[in-house]
Amino acid sequence: MPGKIFYRERRKVGEGEKKPRFSLVAVSGIDLTVYSKHLRKKELDQIAEHVGAELILLKRSEKADDEEVEVES
Repeated sequence: MPGKIFYRERRKVGEGEKKPRFSLVAVSGIDLTVYSKHLRKKELDQIAEHVGAELILLKRSEKADDEEVEVES
């Protein structure tokens, strides 16, 4: 079973900006250390290809776009 790399789109970066648009959230089933907070899609694709992992884009909830969400710990 291939490993999985979970990532999401950053909120404060729009299209056309020359900043990495994606943030790595979690890794499952593979031993991978990542030293960067933000990555470009091409970088994620290359990492996934070389380690044999599947990329999974996490969707943002619509509520997160409208208002701040409180998280209890």
